[in-house]
Amino acid sequence: METNQPKVRVWAYYLPQFHPIPENDEWWGKGFTEWTNVGKAKPLFPGHYQPHVPADLGYYDLRVPETREAQAQMAHEAGVEGFVYWHYWFGNGKRLLERPFNEVLASGKPDFPFALAWANQTWEGFAFGADESRPPLIEQTFPGDDDYIAHFNAVLPAFKDSRYMTCEGKPIFIIYNTNTIPDLKHYITLWNDLAIRNGLKGIYFIAHKQSLMSSGAVEDYLNRMKENGFSAINVVNRFRIFDPQFTFCERLVRKIFHRWLKIFPEIYKYDIDVMHTELDDQEDVIPTVTPNWDHTPRSGRHGVVLVGSTPELFGKAMHNAIQSVEGKPYDKRIIMIKSWNEWAEGNYLEPDLKYGHQYLDALKKEVFPN
Repeated sequence: METNQPKVRVWAYYLPQFHPIPENDEWWGKGFTEWTNVGKAKPLFPGHYQPHVPADLGYYDLRVPETREAQAQMAHEAGVEGFVYWHYWFGNGKRLLERPFNEVLASGKPDFPFALAWANQTWEGFAFGADESRPPLIEQTFPGDDDYIAHFNAVLPAFKDSRYMTCEGKPIFIIYNTNTIPDLKHYITLWNDLAIRNGLKGIYFIAHKQSLMSSGAVEDYLNRMKENGFSAINVVNRFRIFDPQFTFCERLVRKIFHRWLKIFPEIYKYDIDVMHTELDDQEDVIPTVTPNWDHTPRSGRHGVVLVGSTPELFGKAMHNAIQSVEGKPYDKRIIMIKSWNEWAEGNYLEPDLKYGHQYLDALKKEVFPN
């Protein structure tokens, strides 16, 4: 086990959709998992890296405890403090993909820190592999206090687990889409009150913001979230939409190809500068580093692709992020990795046949003191 304390707290989002569930069987066919999309992916333009083939763990099933142990061991050795599991609660007690995390919680294994991020959105459109004309697969609802309380009680055993990650002594809870909750401030207040009644100090709520944001927009969003009771925001910048390397005419041609002719997906350069903002050094702003992005296994030619990612560039992105947070107290010296294993979005740290452990090695090199 690594004895050196990492320079920063690295948390990695973790996707649990690598085991069959009845709903996916119904929507996509018997035995569907995220690997179904990963395995059928094809290159859509010259030099397009597809398909992505997993190496060490193969096309794993997250119902297998040994797989979860191996993931935790790899992550720990590379300097990841813990996994942030995507958590699905659609209202009225409806959950999906909860089995892997429930088994981790109940078994006590792996002995590796974790937290939850509520993916509070309706599953619809090509983001989830569906045709735009298809009705939503499942709708996210917000029925009110009875359901909010039931949701809190469902995750309370996790909050009280010794492995659960905290900040300021409070369990963290990330909310993916703050705009969809109709009574956001009330919801945050209610959960904080419930936490205190149950012996916790409260909850360290983090608002996840996924878009291209200027420093001014980050500041505005942070202020709004603070007013609603959040402790911090996690900014996910990925794409330089208006890339200066292209002229207006070139951008127009690219838009025509993608929007109307559907010949190519939207293609952007893997740009490590665009991942960060000038406010990343603030204690309540958590930057994100993305290893790569390629949504085409789910969405085909409708997708968005980053090109040019390498372990070396990823390492530089981590280096920049570490510099931006190094002045914070260690408890808040947090960097999010998006993600550990989102394979159908080309967004993972786990070894593949092309790069092996190089992304993990790049992370380890930056995170641990020399």
